[in-house]
Amino acid sequence: MTIKTIAVIGAGSMGQGIAQVCAAAGYRVLFYDLDLSVVERGINSIARNFDQAIAKGKSTAELKNKTLQQIRAVRLEEVKADLIIEAVVEKLNVKQDIFLKLEKINSSETILASNTSSLSISNIGSVLEHPNRFLGLHFFNPAHLMKLVEVIAGEKTSPSTLAQLVDFVRSIGKTPVEVKDSPGFIVNRVARHYYLEALKLLEENVADMGTIDALTKSAGFKLGPFELMDLIGNDVNLEVSRLMYESFGKVPRFKPNKIQEEKVKAGQLGKKTGKGYYHYEGK
Repeated sequence: MTIKTIAVIGAGSMGQGIAQVCAAAGYRVLFYDLDLSVVERGINSIARNFDQAIAKGKSTAELKNKTLQQIRAVRLEEVKADLIIEAVVEKLNVKQDIFLKLEKINSSETILASNTSSLSISNIGSVLEHPNRFLGLHFFNPAHLMKLVEVIAGEKTSPSTLAQLVDFVRSIGKTPVEVKDSPGFIVNRVARHYYLEALKLLEENVADMGTIDALTKSAGFKLGPFELMDLIGNDVNLEVSRLMYESFGKVPRFKPNKIQEEKVKAGQLGKKTGKGYYHYEGK
């Protein structure tokens, strides 16, 4: 099957980036979220991404217009595509429920993919009638800029589906890396300690956030750990830490930090709420 139409489920920051890169590569994109206004804000955010790139001389108004013309907001019953990429909340039951609904209204040839950053691909796909057509496509935030995409095969993902999605990732200008279905895959498993050790340093008063971020950036990281957590969303980052902690039998090295738990409890989720470890209101 040739992939021509892609549906992106979830119009948050990840869904926006995925929709943008797919549309910019010439694919027709169906954009869905429970709330149509969220999709509209997502499309406006994509337009702003282009405006920023154009201002820096890294894109053109022509590409912006062509990309936006490729994206269409749809209702759930209209989500019929060759490839469906889900980018919703990191909850197993939520993801399984949406895929069950989508499988019923789509062809048995439709490929289903999850952008999960930590849930088992095999577990998500276990409820599907055609798990051979299901796999993970893990983009990184911001998806329209980050080049790496982890392509994860579940226990029943067919080799042909995996190969086709590796080619697809290349077609949208990204770098695919085939990964086994393991907790956190590669990047999140390694990066977990970038966050958790930084939080421990803060908790033990070894250094303040600004110092920790500045020093890690001086060592070559583009963003410090606290800046990156605020960009990802402290709720998302905490949930991934919790999932990793449970998946690895509650070994201490993956234990979530109470500082992050307090941030989430206070609703200080990062850039998306205007406040996290840093303040963003008015910026």
